[in-house]
Amino acid sequence: FFCWLTAKGVPLSAVRMIDIDDAVAAAHKHGTWSRRTIHSYAQRLKLFFQFAEACDWCRAGLAAGIMPPRFMADETVPQGLKREDVLRLLTSVQGDRPVDKRDRAILMLFIAYGLRAGEVRGLRLDDLDWKNEMLRVRCPKPGRTHLWPLSHEVGHAILRYIREARPLGFGRSLFLTSYAPIRPLGRTAFGKIVRDRLASIGIVSGRRGTHALRHSAAQHLLDQGMSMKVIGDFLGHRDPSSTTMSCTRIGTASTRRMSRMKP
Repeated sequence: FFCWLTAKGVPLSAVRMIDIDDAVAAAHKHGTWSRRTIHSYAQRLKLFFQFAEACDWCRAGLAAGIMPPRFMADETVPQGLKREDVLRLLTSVQGDRPVDKRDRAILMLFIAYGLRAGEVRGLRLDDLDWKNEMLRVRCPKPGRTHLWPLSHEVGHAILRYIREARPLGFGRSLFLTSYAPIRPLGRTAFGKIVRDRLASIGIVSGRRGTHALRHSAAQHLLDQGMSMKVIGDFLGHRDPSSTTMSCTRIGTASTRRMSRMKP
């Protein structure tokens, strides 16, 4: 790390979070280290900067911002789904049944934004800002509210569900049951939807809940060379202001501008 700083001409006293992110990203892009090695590298940087901050060698707050990437002890068993399986999963919910339209919108929220089940469950019609193309997500676990750019694909899937499949007159919750009694989907319903849909394409073992899609979304960003800071922001583990910046970066890099949509 010191050699990397020297090559960049950055003294330790002037190191910023973006410098640490770039160093970790450079190690990843080099392609010779496993995820476990990168995790170890980032963890050691975190410990060092805790010490350096205590000695006033660098600016405060850097250690808290270093998030070592996750890794599996057995790399033959992936933590999330493979990208090709994610695409197959989306293909399996292209039908015209009301339940297909609902489940496609739900799955796209998990896959595109890496949301938790509780966050998708808490979505309401009022959280969709069609005019400004934004999605408001309440995060029960960190206790914050995030604003995400609403991608064309996700917006189209949600709009199709609202217009063609969502029962009317049963409150403002976005996702409702498809059969009587009509009510908002319960706490465990989202995990069952994911498991059942994965079973329909032949995936019946390993991690198959909503977190499997969350991990897949994060792993996809890692594979694209995104920094640990961006991935941490993406998963909602950081300060809201940092998350807002990461949402803008991810939104501009991976989504198209939507045409104006009104339900």
